[in-house]
Amino acid sequence: MDVYDRSILRHLQQDGRMSNLSLAERIHLSAPQTLRRVRMLEEKAVIRAYVAQVAPEALGLGVMAFVNLSLDREQFRNVREVERQLKAFPQIIECHTISGDFDYILKVVASDLKNLSQFLTDTLMQVPGVASLRSMICMEEIKPVSGLPIE
Repeated sequence: MDVYDRSILRHLQQDGRMSNLSLAERIHLSAPQTLRRVRMLEEKAVIRAYVAQVAPEALGLGVMAFVNLSLDREQFRNVREVERQLKAFPQIIECHTISGDFDYILKVVASDLKNLSQFLTDTLMQVPGVASLRSMICMEEIKPVSGLPIE
């Protein structure tokens, strides 16, 4: 990846809807060269997707929580099945395997605290292989999802 590719990524992280012509002007390449580079970055999955970042409150999702999840290794051995089920819940907007005392950290959204509690207790804790949860309610989002640092 050269300086042009990094510049493309920097600009597209700021505005994924930027036209190819505008992008070409900003990185000082021709439009065809720029388009070829963008397509290559897409094919190599360097650019994973183009998405709109939606305000959760606009959809009535006023509560966000980070949930630490531990697996019960005695009762359940198929970790990939647990992961498949976690991916299926729309309330879980991020899921990461972590090191330390827990196995996963989840970013969960809900309409209110009661809805969050119901999801954690009645749904997530019922997944075979889940041993325990610990949730932390997000009080205020200081820095929302942003682009990666590109040197």
